[in-house]
Amino acid sequence: MSSGPSSLNDLIASQDALLREASLALPHEFSRCTFSMGPIKQAVYLCITCAVPRGICSSCSIACHTDHEQVELFPKRHFRCDCPTTVIPHACTLNKNVEEENVTNEYGQNFRALFCRCSRPYDPKTEPETMIQCLACEDWFHESCLNLRERPSLRDPSPDPPDPDNSVAHDGRSDTSSSGLPPPLISADDYDAFFCYACVSKIDTLRRYAGSNGAIMVVRDVEQGRWRKLEGEFTQNSPRSSDNTPVDIDDPQASTIKRPRSRSPSQDHGREPKRLRTSASSPCLAPAVNPISEAIFNCQPRDLKASSSSQGSGWRQRWCRCDQCLPSLIEHPYLFDEEDIYEPPEDPDSGISLEELGLRALQRLPRDRAIDGIRAFNDMRDGLMEYLRPFAQEGKIVEEADVNRFFQAFKGKNSPQN
Repeated sequence: MSSGPSSLNDLIASQDALLREASLALPHEFSRCTFSMGPIKQAVYLCITCAVPRGICSSCSIACHTDHEQVELFPKRHFRCDCPTTVIPHACTLNKNVEEENVTNEYGQNFRALFCRCSRPYDPKTEPETMIQCLACEDWFHESCLNLRERPSLRDPSPDPPDPDNSVAHDGRSDTSSSGLPPPLISADDYDAFFCYACVSKIDTLRRYAGSNGAIMVVRDVEQGRWRKLEGEFTQNSPRSSDNTPVDIDDPQASTIKRPRSRSPSQDHGREPKRLRTSASSPCLAPAVNPISEAIFNCQPRDLKASSSSQGSGWRQRWCRCDQCLPSLIEHPYLFDEEDIYEPPEDPDSGISLEELGLRALQRLPRDRAIDGIRAFNDMRDGLMEYLRPFAQEGKIVEEADVNRFFQAFKGKNSPQN
């Protein structure tokens, strides 16, 4: 309740608005830790208060770590909740058994509250840029670190993309332009999925398609040149794989991966994973390798620069499934099948008023205790109506102090010593 004056109608309207807001923000039932479900793709949270680089599920973030400072890491695949394990010092209230440490979870820099190849923390209150997620490594990137837009004046230069053999890839997703900044070189409408440079260089399928039609890269031809989009351009001046011509390339565009929407339980019912169709001797249908992207991947990072690749609409149907291309797809199934993201079940009580919940609880009480509860409620209601009647008659505004005075007097009147 605010400290300023309010009418009863204002208070009731405010309560209803808060109830609707709460039901929209938390429509699920957070009563089950996901540890027993094993490694799944689910929303993950980092508990800063517990001060260990581990992740907890959405239910434990609400039920077990309610008063703790947390950072939302968004969905992570093949992740098992760490809350009930011996690593987390705070006891899990949903899973009473103390479990052994999860050894299959992967903990990148996000679990130290750091993001992007610049390894900075993310503060939604002060961050001017949109963050974009890489579909493969699921880390997040600033658009300026991907050379998608000019860097904000307060931001230091971003380091060069890391050597993919010695580091984890980072990149992220963005649906809209960052507030107050010029439009990006590649907008969210230009692509459906983003992959960072480190992931593209590791995954054969992505590396083969990078820079081809429908797989955009961002490059520049000279050190101080302007960044431009590269997509299926095979020109006479393009360097071939056998050339030693230095090409300065930074591949930021793909930094917008659209997080797959989670399916409802009814949609998931009876759904089987897609199976890749291939014939024993099918010809390779992959596009010709873009000579510029080929030059990037065949040179040392100190000579050439690249940061990402993005895929246009329908990209999952574009892959070749011949005998040579198929193993890379099978190793990374998210490339050909949209992943399901676990969500807790819907809360049947979401949107129900506190009064209704109180009546439901009253109905479950023994008859004698229920009668005592109803009598106490009626006494409080009659006393409140009598207390507020002079305000209504005189047209006075009921303030917070007035309501507090009533309940303090009512509590003292009904204390055991009275």
